[in-house]
Amino acid sequence: MKNNSSKQNISVLGCGRWGSFHAWYQAEILKHNVLLWGIKDDPCIVNLQQTRKNNYLELPQSIQLSDDLEQSLNHADHIIIAISAQGMKSFAENIGKHNPKNKTFILCMKGICEDTGERLSGILKAHIDNSNKICVWVGPGHVQDFLSGQPGVMIIASEDKDVAMNIAHKFASDLIKLYVGCDLTGAEIGAAAKNVLGIAAGMLEGARAPTLKGALMARGAYEISKLITAMGGDKMTAYGLSHLGDFEATIFSAHSHNRSYGVELMRSLGEGRDPQGIGLAEGISTSKSLMILAKKHNVDMPICTLVYQILHEGKSPKDGFKEIFLRSHSEEFRY
Repeated sequence: MKNNSSKQNISVLGCGRWGSFHAWYQAEILKHNVLLWGIKDDPCIVNLQQTRKNNYLELPQSIQLSDDLEQSLNHADHIIIAISAQGMKSFAENIGKHNPKNKTFILCMKGICEDTGERLSGILKAHIDNSNKICVWVGPGHVQDFLSGQPGVMIIASEDKDVAMNIAHKFASDLIKLYVGCDLTGAEIGAAAKNVLGIAAGMLEGARAPTLKGALMARGAYEISKLITAMGGDKMTAYGLSHLGDFEATIFSAHSHNRSYGVELMRSLGEGRDPQGIGLAEGISTSKSLMILAKKHNVDMPICTLVYQILHEGKSPKDGFKEIFLRSHSEEFRY
């Protein structure tokens, strides 16, 4: 595989599915010097320390494993973070205690704080020195596909184009092509919102109404575009890799947690089972965040609102989707 950069020291914070993949990718494909961090005594890091394997991959022997956050921050100038989005606030506080300087943080995660509606980059920025740089790495792709050798295309977004260009140059390969974006707000909102609409896609599949997925994609992207615009981002970002491209991958992939959750939710409701028993998906928390942002910025988001009502207020999916897709005639696009 093509490697576009010289050997770098890379730290990956988070050793779950995506964290372990990014460590594998940096070491195996790009041949960088990689340190992978996990919380002390957490089952994920303990298992990797004992076996160097998880349900998705086997780590190259060259990857160093650590549960020491300070050591991991000091190891590299490029820090990849891949943890649960809702854990970002406390994690950013812990990072801030070590006062890192002149680092580039790459957030390989999708989500928005469910309590405040804060973007993840903003949460991190509030706890670190201004000498540090922040970007996000998002877009269509699943760990299982990449590990099987299927190529993908993703995006690095930052408020500073030079930062994004630098990371894209260092981290691109024949396996993952990287585009560059300067709309950090749009990329983060679009990537997170994809998970909410992914649940909606699963609901339609579970309701045996897959022909409505096209309308869901079009109308869903439009309301996300309106929110991004209201937040000062570029309205076209919603139609790019961070949102619509990733949403299409969600719809067509068997590996999507959010789509699978939507399918199982409809099955459980149809069979009279308690939906609490079907597990969790990232879009559940993000649906709360989007309602905070929609209210704050006075944006009408009927599909995301419906998903929120179904997940958190017990609204009937069947009645809700009928209301959404049989609304009275109106113009298709109105910003």
